[in-house]
This record gives sequence, structure tokens and C-alpha cells, in this order.
Amino acid sequence: MSQTTTPGPGGQAVLREAAHHFDYTGRKLGMWLFLFTELLLFGGLFIAYAIYRHVNFADFHVAAKDLDLVLGTINTVILLTSSLTMALSITAMQKGNRKLALWLVVLTVLCGLAFLIIKYFEWTAKISHGIYPASPELMKLPPGEVRFFGLYYAMTGLHGLHVLIGMVLLIVMAVLIARKPFRVHSFRLDDADEAMAGARPAIVDGEGKPLWKGGIIDENVEQVSVVVRLKPGPQTIQPSDYVSLENAGLYWHLVDIIWIFLFPLFYLIT
Repeated sequence: MSQTTTPGPGGQAVLREAAHHFDYTGRKLGMWLFLFTELLLFGGLFIAYAIYRHVNFADFHVAAKDLDLVLGTINTVILLTSSLTMALSITAMQKGNRKLALWLVVLTVLCGLAFLIIKYFEWTAKISHGIYPASPELMKLPPGEVRFFGLYYAMTGLHGLHVLIGMVLLIVMAVLIARKPFRVHSFRLDDADEAMAGARPAIVDGEGKPLWKGGIIDENVEQVSVVVRLKPGPQTIQPSDYVSLENAGLYWHLVDIIWIFLFPLFYLIT
């Protein structure tokens, strides 16, 4: 960051605020650029689907009847629910409720796991009937149906991979939320007086929970020397800095939106 920010009274605080704003904007902009590349990737597949469907209109409708509409609908409900829990987790973090935010992120991960399990059984059923890319049974079908199932495995498989990546990302977010933020402090206590008699020195975290407790200082203690050096705390997600959680939420919402388009294109065109 340049020094164009004019230091004045409290100039250091102004610079820190500007640096924080720059970091927030940069991380959000980077995430949006990444999501744009993802849209280009799936956009190309959607264009390919549109072209093949236009050429093989009747075959696509016949092939779509072999897909399990019930499982596809359940998966749609699961992903929509996961989007809700993801949004609620960010709201909970904004309001300072880290515990609720953590549980909502875990619930989102479980929704993603349920989606993949259902997709696994759906794929397994198709493969057991010999319907998979380049299989002898599939090659006996009309060319339009072959293209339909080729696109089905390619697009839902790529989407499933993104769901898996999103789950790993959310698990990392859960770990960062679960970590307790530690503030960096250093102090030295060299003197003891009568007022400290009976006291028990302790170090507490930002939530008041003890991290370390010393012995009780009695009246015979003439000097207390305590030197505390704390290393910078581990990276965490907390109400004052949750942009990582927001970015993870953006990715997860993108995964859900892509499925919202995939579901009617493969399951509802009959």
C-alpha cells in the first residue's frame, strides 16, 4: 500500500484501516474473478448442451426418462437448503455468534455429503445397467442418447467435483472458526505490594477463559517477575474479519446455482 493516505492525528490508525479495507477489497475481487472463470467453464458446457439438444431434440427427451427424477429433486432440495445454512452462518458470524456460525457451516458440509452420496447411488444404478461412457450397452442407443449421457456424466461429474472441493473449503472454514482468537500481548510485572497479597496471576483469552494460572501470592512474596511473550495467534475467522467465510459462501452459492441449471436440463426435459 502506498503512503498516499495522509497521516494526521491518529495517522497509524488511519493507515491500518486503509490497509484492512484494501485487503478486504482485494480478497473479494480475487474471489469474483475466480468465480467468473468457473462461469466460463460451465458456460461452454451449457452451450455444447444447447447445440447437441437442438440437433438431437427427440433423443434427448427419450434419454432423460432414464434418469431418476425423485433423486434429482431430493438433491435439489438438499443444495437449496445448504445455501440457506451457508447464508445463515455468515449472518451469525456478522452478529458475533461464532458457535452458531460453526454449526451452520458443519450442517452445510453434511448437506454436501448427502448430495454426493445420492449422486453416487444414482451413478451406480446407471453403471450397473451398462449406461456409462463408451459402454457396449450405451453404444447400441441412438447417437442423440449417447451424446445426452456423455454430457450427463461430464457435467454432473464436474459439478460433483466442485461440490467436493466446496466441502473441503468449508471444512477449512469450520476449523478456522473453531480456533480461538488470541491477542498479542507482552508485559512485565516486577513488583509486588501488599495489595497483591492473596492474588493469583492468570492469563485469559478474549472471552475471559483462563489460558494459564500462576500460584497464589502470599504476604511473604517481595517481588514477582513475570515475562509473557506470545507469538502471533493462528489465523481465525471472527466477527471482525470473516471475508474468507464470505468467499467460501460465494463459491458454495455458485455450486448451487449451477445445479439449478443442470437439474431441469437433464431431469425435467421429459
